[in-house]
Amino acid sequence: MTTLYLVKMFRRSFSKIISFAVCFLFLALSSSVLAQPFAYVTHEKSNDVWVIDTKTDEVVAKVEVGQRPRGVVISPDNRLVYIANGNSNDVSVINAATNKVVDRLAVGIDPEGLDLSPDGKLLYVVNENAGEMRVFEISSKTLFAIVTAGIEPETVVLSPDGRLAIIPNETSHDVTVVDTAKRKVLASVKVGKNPRGVAFTPDGRWVYVSNERTGTVSVIRTTGLAVAKTIQMGERPVGISILPDGSKIYVAHGRSNDVRIIDPKTNTVTKTIPIEGKRVWWTALTPDGKKLYATAGRSNTVAVIDTTTDTVLKMIDVGDRPWGVAVSR
Repeated sequence: MTTLYLVKMFRRSFSKIISFAVCFLFLALSSSVLAQPFAYVTHEKSNDVWVIDTKTDEVVAKVEVGQRPRGVVISPDNRLVYIANGNSNDVSVINAATNKVVDRLAVGIDPEGLDLSPDGKLLYVVNENAGEMRVFEISSKTLFAIVTAGIEPETVVLSPDGRLAIIPNETSHDVTVVDTAKRKVLASVKVGKNPRGVAFTPDGRWVYVSNERTGTVSVIRTTGLAVAKTIQMGERPVGISILPDGSKIYVAHGRSNDVRIIDPKTNTVTKTIPIEGKRVWWTALTPDGKKLYATAGRSNTVAVIDTTTDTVLKMIDVGDRPWGVAVSR
């Protein structure tokens, strides 16, 4: 075995080691970036999504999407962000690592709200003007099912186990309950006027629905699919978020411009957090539940709330008419 041969072998081995190390470092850095929770805020007027680093509460990216983006949902692996564009009749798909739109899916007329199955394989979209929910298989980009909802469905939220889909219908003043396996309507539950926000408790036993026009929240038991209690709230309640441990429920109000806290043990309001913004609309929590983000649509800001002290930490300036917000896991 010659010295020249040994040198060549060493160079080849060294080159492979370097290549492997570079790939490993790239993957590690990518995972680190994706692991950092980010808040994604849609804007009805500026037609874009702004990305907020939840560690620093600074805007780190702006992504142009379709016309009148509203609903937003993030894939379970945090790699893709789906945006419902109401006036483009499609969904923009954003790569979370690059903050670039990588796909557009035609989904029907006037999509407003959307959600994903727990495994991230199915996309559920409600089309407000069509009064329907469409289900798409993401891998093949094909329409999987169409389910008739009520009049002007606002959004769709799946239960923690993915078995139920709840659709609040603004004009028929009810919620449509769908069996996701059979893709059939199980019930239509009457609530208050203009139901908007929906949130399941972590155990999936209860659903809280905000009724904008009547200023109430309906509490629905998922086993009986009936309203168990109605809670009086402030003016124009919309977004609802529940802490991961289920101990507190946060409800945003579009006219009284505050966030009110419900104690789920008593189903009573225990505190009101004033927001220095107008039309406090949709909300989202960080994975650890320590921060709540609330869009203020008519002041072009997002409120950041510390859920330990239940005080406002910061008001972040964002784009024109912020609407929806979602935070990566």
